Amino acid sequence: MACAMLKRSAMIKSMAGSLRIAASSRAYASVSVGTDLVSAAPDVSLQKARSWDEGVSSKFSTTPLKDIFKDKKIVMFGLPGAYTGVCSAQHVPSYKNNIEKFKAKGVDSVICVAINDPYVLNGWAEKLQAKDIEFYGDFDGSFHKNLELGIDLSAALLGARSHRWSAYVVDGKVKVLNVEKAPSEFKVSGGEVILEQI
Repeated sequence: MACAMLKRSAMIKSMAGSLRIAASSRAYASVSVGTDLVSAAPDVSLQKARSWDEGVSSKFSTTPLKDIFKDKKIVMFGLPGAYTGVCSAQHVPSYKNNIEKFKAKGVDSVICVAINDPYVLNGWAEKLQAKDIEFYGDFDGSFHKNLELGIDLSAALLGARSHRWSAYVVDGKVKVLNVEKAPSEFKVSGGEVILEQI
């Protein structure tokens, strides 16, 4: 019996090792440098941050990806959610504080996208006084699902959310992509990092 238990223990360790290898070699997203975001997420639209009244008056309009990216140089960053710790204290400020530097490099827009509704994002943008950043809601997560940039954060009571990431996109094509290993980390997706990569 002891021999059987030792064999089972060894088998479990071997399986765990295989899983670790698979996890470490797995790409964090299907999107990569060279990806055309419009083709990768066909028929996906985002919702520009706005008040409820603006939503009603626009008949709850959405913005197709092609209208966001066509003939533009965009710096885009995704984060787990409005009003959360690292997102509020570090991620958004790293872009807000570098807007003029992005403009000097020819960037047309700096965009924050999160799996939130556009009304929450509007209130959050106002609270952060980040009016120079465009905020877009991916309310049903379809943008992040198509790019495999989604993550289940149910353990933090957030549900389906976005990884923390940043990208430099020219005419819809990804030129630079940075994805954090964990949503709590803030090492590669900040404004200062991508400024140096453009």
